[in-house]
Amino acid sequence: MAHCVTLVQLSISCDHLIDKDIGSKSDPLCVLLQDVGGGSWAELGRTERVRNCSSPEFSKTLQLEYRFETVQKLRFGIYDIDNKTPELRDDDFLGGAECSLGQIVSSQVLTLPLMLKPGKPAGRGTITDFLGKSDPF
Repeated sequence: MAHCVTLVQLSISCDHLIDKDIGSKSDPLCVLLQDVGGGSWAELGRTERVRNCSSPEFSKTLQLEYRFETVQKLRFGIYDIDNKTPELRDDDFLGGAECSLGQIVSSQVLTLPLMLKPGKPAGRGTITDFLGKSDPF
């Protein structure tokens, strides 16, 4: 049986992010991870960093393959980037959200609460699926 696969482009924006910087707003960047099983997550891409902004609209889209009959769990992490290193462990975590790619595709626009940890909200994130590029119908 052939599996239907199509390319999806996701546009990410956030609002009301917490400020971790002193004297200015955070410099957020979004990292997209996918569940690869066994409790492991693989990084699929990153947006650009937006300087001094608590409500960023990232211009770089994140692309991934949508497999119609497979549940693809995604994790979005928002980080305050204050250095030039690619590692995230030395950057401040501003919040994150998890959902499936199917939820995004079926919603076209999906807004999720960002959480610092369970029960601790940290703003909102909005994910938009560019259907013109990804809808095979």
